[in-house]
Amino acid sequence: MKLSKRVQQLAPSPTLAITATAKELKQQGHDVIGLGVGEPDFNTPEHIMQAAKDAMDSGHTKYTASGGIPELKKAIIEKLKTENQLTYQPNQIIVTVGAKHALYNLFQAILDPGDEVIIPAPYWVSYIEQVKLAGGVPVVIEGKEQNSFKITPSQLEGVITERTKAILINSPSNPTGMLYVEEELRELGKVAIKHDILIVSDEIYEHLIYDEDVQHVSMASLGPEYYDHTIIINGVSKTYAMTGWRIGFAAGPAEIIKAMIDIASHSTSNPTSIAQYGAIAALQGPQAPVDEMKIAFKARRDYVIKRLNGIPGFRCLKPAGAFYAFVNIREALDQSGKFKTPDEWAKALLEEELVAVVPGSGFGSDDHIRISYATSMDQLEKAIDRIERFVKNH
Repeated sequence: MKLSKRVQQLAPSPTLAITATAKELKQQGHDVIGLGVGEPDFNTPEHIMQAAKDAMDSGHTKYTASGGIPELKKAIIEKLKTENQLTYQPNQIIVTVGAKHALYNLFQAILDPGDEVIIPAPYWVSYIEQVKLAGGVPVVIEGKEQNSFKITPSQLEGVITERTKAILINSPSNPTGMLYVEEELRELGKVAIKHDILIVSDEIYEHLIYDEDVQHVSMASLGPEYYDHTIIINGVSKTYAMTGWRIGFAAGPAEIIKAMIDIASHSTSNPTSIAQYGAIAALQGPQAPVDEMKIAFKARRDYVIKRLNGIPGFRCLKPAGAFYAFVNIREALDQSGKFKTPDEWAKALLEEELVAVVPGSGFGSDDHIRISYATSMDQLEKAIDRIERFVKNH
């Protein structure tokens, strides 16, 4: 059977590919340490799981509204008002099957063939593919490492054309962990507003920020014009260790949200009913488990960055948030004389030392690898010992 052109152009996710290979080796009995997966190693907090059990016992196991149950929309609206100083109505909110699905529906709703979406690099692997699936054209701007991987207003201005439909901002970022401060967001937003471009603000890591001198700022909170031009993408996966529950949401202009709900009604029908009740408990319940995770992630981050920067040929900026280290290994590659790309290097590392990392090619870089520190300190210590040995051997 001949497959469609749109699916033939897709590049497989390197993150999922590395994770699958690591799991396969583990099942064969090998002592593999996976540093590729982007999910907390903590279990979902007990009160959230109990809310899902209670929902099942109460018979909440049927279809729901395509855009999410009213109770969860209310909880999201309250969260946005309390934490982000933003006011939304229910018709401006959609609950989706994970934040990834919110992005997918958004691009399907706003893009016609040939429309352009500006995506700063390094970028999360699925941004590019989702834009292409919607018939759009990804326009990549390189966030320079010397600028903490962040783009500038002049860079943004320089790539805008009459076909530009949106600019995507992910802060804190996957894969770099960098964060745009308020003034940087304000200046980027000015450019987008001037050209009447939609700002897609992916805020999925907003609670995973580790230093007191920086904080998350939502683009939509910077003023009425910013609010009108921004659609927020978020969810419960990372903050509440609920990656498998698949609950995300979007908040933005009612017309766009309605189109996204219409698309959902013909695809997923609705997010899982039980998971939606779990998400209510996550947003409205005790936040102590989040604080505990953050303390652990901060300690891991500090340890990992110190160790990585002590390895010859490695250079790694200290990330402000998320749970990734984006490591420049170009010097180590050049010194080895064996590996030309991070892909070759990462493959050999997995084969020889049984450590799985993600090569930077999937994120738009030929000089980096991404390491997730969302695993135990014991595993991180062992993994970096192995990485250090691998570098010295080559």
